[in-house]
Amino acid sequence: MLGLRGRQWMVVAIVVGCCYLLASVAALGSVWNTYTRDPTDAELEIASRAEVAQRWRAWPAERIFPDRIPYRVDEGATEYATRTGIVPDKGCADAVDAKLVATLQRHGCEAVLRATYVGALNGIVTTVGVVVFPDAFKADRAFKELPGDKQPDGSGGVAPALKAAAFPGTASGRFTDAARQARGSDRGGPYVLLTTSGHADGRPAAAVERERPGRPFVLAPQLANALEESLSTPALPDCSEREWRC
Repeated sequence: MLGLRGRQWMVVAIVVGCCYLLASVAALGSVWNTYTRDPTDAELEIASRAEVAQRWRAWPAERIFPDRIPYRVDEGATEYATRTGIVPDKGCADAVDAKLVATLQRHGCEAVLRATYVGALNGIVTTVGVVVFPDAFKADRAFKELPGDKQPDGSGGVAPALKAAAFPGTASGRFTDAARQARGSDRGGPYVLLTTSGHADGRPAAAVERERPGRPFVLAPQLANALEESLSTPALPDCSEREWRC
């Protein structure tokens, strides 16, 4: 065919074999470099975002909702809110008033984690909810569609809002939906934080003829902010740890 003799064919075969061997070595070297090189900044950022988005699943409930959270009162002193309980149910539709369900579900709500805290004097109760979305973009869209906080002049109302979570035998035992007197919201990463607050004695909002002076529910936004920062603040990826995917 090509006019080559037996020995020449042998040389050709050896040359071709060497070429294949060199190509294989180069390919293996490329794969090795890919798996052993340091991750790029872009890869680290992707890994960091993925880790933040999975915290609600990966972290134990007690880490998401610490037993005690510091907050500041109007005089500037630091006090501590105490957790009275964590709601085991995570369903989106069961955690908020019916008028909010469509908004959360439209943007892909995956879960709502709730816990209840009482202020240092056991007089004010706040239920806080972590609403989980697939990503920060959807969380932001949902956040912008939520009703605003209740204002000092009384505008804004207290519902629709996060549902109250009472825990019998604790200072929050009488905190029901009827006792809600304030609502609020915050956002960080793929999470929206909702709060609803009232008095520990369970007095219904309809029975409150005059607002307490000052800011009786100053605890709520600080609780939301503390939980939001904990859940959404990126950590420095450690690609050697199993929880990271770099």
